[in-house]
Amino acid sequence: MNRTTKPRPTRGSTTRKSLTFAIAAVLGCAGLAASPATANAAQGDLTVQYHTGSTGSDQAEPWLKVKNSGAAGVALSGVKVRYYFKSDTASATYRFACSWAVKGCGNVTGTFGTLAHPTPTADRYLEIGFTPGAGSLAPGADSGDLQLRFHRSDWQPLNQADDYSFGAAQSSYANWSKVTAQLDGAVVWGTAPEGNDPTDPTDPTDPTDPPAEGATLFDDFDYTGHNDPRISANGWSVRSNPGGPGVAGATWAPENVTFPSSGGNSVMNLETSTSGTGESTKQTEVLTKATKFKNGTYATRIKFSDAPTSGPDGDHLVQTFFTINDLKAPMADDYSEYDFEYLPNGGWGEPSNILYTTSWETYNPDPWQAVNQHTEGRQSYAGWHDLVLTIDNSTIRYYVDGRLFGTHGAAYLPERPMSINFNQWLIDLAGQTGTGPRAYDEQVDYVLHVKDQVLTPATVAAKVAAYRSAGTTFEDTVPTA
Repeated sequence: MNRTTKPRPTRGSTTRKSLTFAIAAVLGCAGLAASPATANAAQGDLTVQYHTGSTGSDQAEPWLKVKNSGAAGVALSGVKVRYYFKSDTASATYRFACSWAVKGCGNVTGTFGTLAHPTPTADRYLEIGFTPGAGSLAPGADSGDLQLRFHRSDWQPLNQADDYSFGAAQSSYANWSKVTAQLDGAVVWGTAPEGNDPTDPTDPTDPTDPPAEGATLFDDFDYTGHNDPRISANGWSVRSNPGGPGVAGATWAPENVTFPSSGGNSVMNLETSTSGTGESTKQTEVLTKATKFKNGTYATRIKFSDAPTSGPDGDHLVQTFFTINDLKAPMADDYSEYDFEYLPNGGWGEPSNILYTTSWETYNPDPWQAVNQHTEGRQSYAGWHDLVLTIDNSTIRYYVDGRLFGTHGAAYLPERPMSINFNQWLIDLAGQTGTGPRAYDEQVDYVLHVKDQVLTPATVAAKVAAYRSAGTTFEDTVPTA
């Protein structure tokens, strides 16, 4: 990534430590090069061209172009390109960066994954995706240069010589079948390492999705205030205890959690306010008291805000929806966390708005070491958005407004149940250094969890509509773990 990477402060209650640092996936790399491949690959609607920007040992530079070889326009947000490589060590971690792109680096995403069937030349891949801001390709048009790179997070040398997708002799763009391209989930270009054909989830409107049955938590957040006794009775805690994350001296203010009406429906409003000092900063968090949620579907409708409701703008704010359990010891392998995090004004080295989804295996707070995988979208997400997270026995998937946003691998699946959390907090006070008072809102329409059922976003919407049609504002049939 093109930013300074720094450990993030712990988040959640003091018993729920999380350094939700959006570094690139902690996965292995390096390896040795495949022989050049220029033959035509699978026929389809896309062609991928490649040349290597570097044959050195400090970083890999796969430069790519995606061409629409079909007869109809192609939305780049439906395109995924995979570059395959071999890890030097299982513990090596990697970071992705976009040096330059015709479509804009802010519209290009890079995530790492682990192959289900490792080969002598590949056990990892870098998946390149595009945000809606990348636009579309007319028939015959191409994406222009995608000057991409990745390196070991410790900057130790990496060896490209046996990487499946690497071509040392590719000094100019040419069709390259050792990268694969998917269009709306279907492989339309390239040949993956043997036994590792890319797969994506079924389309969100696919009628063969599993039935929307199973133990369920649903809450429409129809409460009178933060001290409504039904909040606790329904299994929620409105945080007041001290601790991270956020600026030193900040407090967690239950009174800043309110339940106004929006669009004719009650919503939960989390207000975070500050006057530029730790002591004046009030943050908000609401979480389940029980840690009983694991595989299945998690969904919410959430309103992110780019601007404060009052006062000057610019604070490094984090607006979230996540699941988490406690870290029992540094690098404990049964830690789990899955995040949606929106930074409306940047932070952690990012200059402007960015949305992260991050799947965590474990971490060590000191010295900092992290094992995670993340996807990012560099654009404004102000306004209401439908967020869906699904976890099964092989994959974690994140959806935003019905579209697949990120797919993370089996290495990050949960080992223990988790809680469900919403919070809003300040990373630091460097984004807005003034002392004028300001306040920011994050609003939540509902939350849904269906145990052990992977639902599409369309099925989630139908299930929520059915609850509301029946007048049901709360249900919890999920058994205690």
